[in-house]
Amino acid sequence: MTYRDVASPQVLVWACTSVGARMPVAMAPLALVFLVRERPGGYALGAVLAAAYVIGEIVGAPVLGMRLPPERARPHLAVGLATGAFGFAGLGVFHEAPSLVLGAFAFLAGAAPAAATGGLRALLTELVPERAVAQALSTESMLNSVVWAVSPAAVAGLALQVAPHVPLLLAAALMAASVAGLWLLPAGWQVDDSAGGAWSGGSLPRLLLGAWPVYVTGAASLSLLGLAELVLPALLEQRGIPVGWSGPLLTGLAVGGGLGAFLYGLRAWPGLLRTRSVVLMCGTSVCVTLIALTPNTAGIAIALAVGGLLQSGALLTRNLALRDALPPGALAAGYSVMYAAAGAGYAATGSLAGALLDVTVPSTAVLAGVALTLALTGLGWWGEVRRARSSAPGADPVVAPGRAVEGSAPGPEGTSIGGRGDAEGRL
Repeated sequence: MTYRDVASPQVLVWACTSVGARMPVAMAPLALVFLVRERPGGYALGAVLAAAYVIGEIVGAPVLGMRLPPERARPHLAVGLATGAFGFAGLGVFHEAPSLVLGAFAFLAGAAPAAATGGLRALLTELVPERAVAQALSTESMLNSVVWAVSPAAVAGLALQVAPHVPLLLAAALMAASVAGLWLLPAGWQVDDSAGGAWSGGSLPRLLLGAWPVYVTGAASLSLLGLAELVLPALLEQRGIPVGWSGPLLTGLAVGGGLGAFLYGLRAWPGLLRTRSVVLMCGTSVCVTLIALTPNTAGIAIALAVGGLLQSGALLTRNLALRDALPPGALAAGYSVMYAAAGAGYAATGSLAGALLDVTVPSTAVLAGVALTLALTGLGWWGEVRRARSSAPGADPVVAPGRAVEGSAPGPEGTSIGGRGDAEGRL
């Protein structure tokens, strides 16, 4: 159970393909703001275009994710990414078009490739041994941290030094390149019916709905630090700190997230996945609370970095818990729903913070967001406990690392992956 199991030529190809598919996603909101900021009411219009993009993601991820056939996912992913590239190209080429046209392109760019995150994650787990799934997901999280750390600087540099529409043309080129990368990867992922890959009775939407506690805590785990990101400039102004520190501080957040993902994959951690998640979420909440209360730059930087470290581990526990909640054939759709839930959580906390900033100081807005996130975390934990008890009445065992439940196969953290309960080590 080391990162050596993840190091292979095909995983390297997957990483390059994933960067091409995900860098545009990370670039899009800021790129849309820069695209129209010189128009009358430009910042407000940029926010509307970014909202159209995010709404496209939230709508497209579950709708398209549920239509991904496991063994033949490649054509569906390719069409989605190609259409997304067209949407980004439209924004770059027709950057002087009316706002309604730009909004339509933004929605298309967000919706069409929204299932790619779930599909690529399912492909990644197909490329590594079952015992290395946790390490593969940690590697994915580290890669995402790099992408989100690089994207803002790339967008700002190109928009200010070249032209405001150039970042969107770059996004289109990267997403188009990711389509070519798909043909160097497996056409899909295998579903072993004998291992619970198929499901009997009920529909796919019902199965996905049954995993709602995982989505709730997954949304909470992303939205908490999203709240800190959105309010950070206003919070720095409140503290009398130059707003220019926002960039370096958010880079520290991304670095902390990458380090946390690496550390999580180094070993098998004790305890139930839902327990780990609650502990990590509470730790992240403490860090975000400190961000709201700390009066100096160094304290905010440390709190952001540690918060990013803990938050990445919390998000990984949610991905692993989803593997326990769903059969293999439904995982890509589940990942897509998780993606949509995270986007909805981010948008909800961002909207809450924006509304509160009109009536209170930034630090109070952050604390209100922390309270909302803790409430969501508690709701998700209760739902997971309830689901575990209903699937195995009278039993909610902790499976120790290195041991398996009788009659089931060992999972990536040395635990059972055979059942639908809270067995450890599934994504």
